[in-house]
Amino acid sequence: MARTDRELTDAQWAQLAPLLPPQRPRMGRPPKDHRLIVEGIVWILRTGSPWRDLPEHYGPWQTVANRFYDWRRQGIWERALLGVQTHGDALGTLDWLLHHLDGSVVRAHQHAAGARHQPSKADEKGDQQPTRRSTRTLPRGAVDQAAPAG
Repeated sequence: MARTDRELTDAQWAQLAPLLPPQRPRMGRPPKDHRLIVEGIVWILRTGSPWRDLPEHYGPWQTVANRFYDWRRQGIWERALLGVQTHGDALGTLDWLLHHLDGSVVRAHQHAAGARHQPSKADEKGDQQPTRRSTRTLPRGAVDQAAPAG
């Protein structure tokens, strides 16, 4: 299947390419092209699909995933973001006051449904620290003997 559409425009790629590590020839099999790998990563991020569902025209999913994680460990993505932001800020095209948050990707913790709706009694008392209880076990019947009568 021939591929006609790209994830990144030529202008976007021209801005991003210099911020990535150089394409180095290695012994043996030649490395995959950075643009193809980055477009595979963008496809994964755009669709939210698992790595194994990456279309074949981006290459083996393991290669794309390994490059993504390697570059993350090396700090390449942070440097690329800083470079793109610096370039946009220098051109005056970056609005630092504009932010977007998509609530569809914010998940609640699995225990969030059973959250306490009123403060606990310890919280109502103020800044008092809760008393610490002993965790040692007593022999059977010792509690009755140790407790003062009445």
